[in-house]
Amino acid sequence: MILAAAVCPHPPALLPEVSPGTDAELGPVRRAADEAVRALLDVAPERVVVLGPGPSADDLDEDAGGSLAAYGAAVHAGGPTTVLPLSLTIGAWLLDRAGWTGPRTYSTGRPDVDGRVALLVMADGSAKRSLQAPGFLDERAEGFDASIAAALAAGDPEALTALDLGLAEELAAGGVPALRTLGELTKGADVTARLRFDAAPLGVGYLVADWVL
Repeated sequence: MILAAAVCPHPPALLPEVSPGTDAELGPVRRAADEAVRALLDVAPERVVVLGPGPSADDLDEDAGGSLAAYGAAVHAGGPTTVLPLSLTIGAWLLDRAGWTGPRTYSTGRPDVDGRVALLVMADGSAKRSLQAPGFLDERAEGFDASIAAALAAGDPEALTALDLGLAEELAAGGVPALRTLGELTKGADVTARLRFDAAPLGVGYLVADWVL
């Protein structure tokens, strides 16, 4: 049973250790992510499932961890091993930051959601929101990200499942498969939703939301 879900972006720059001196640009999304994760844990789940993009692999438990050393930060998140892809490493870091010490599952596919589960969905929007964006500028990107924001704000699982994977790939919106999975796992649920952040401070669409089901 899924009790709640939170959606957060997963840029390495979310960590102050990776990008010091960026509070003006990234402070609001960092604070929104912290608030969304706290709201997620407030429902007292038995387990948190961290879901995000990455190479296809079996689900992993709380022994799994990840490192930000490749991004110039001596930060290790999660369990003692160093096996998680970037998206799940940032999810582990957010849970560590929030003080979660309970069971975890890390998944890049469709996870098991038996028991009283909370979902932490790591999902960036498009990477083509400005001339300085990693993917340069695509005029379609803002509208595409707006459709994701609208679905998250409305608590609309069906709208998430309908996101266009082909267009997402063209816009470098790598979080869309995870968002579609969130939609599939919560379809038909009565959702109380809050959209906490929707902007593109570095030319990438960053969205933060939390749902209580």
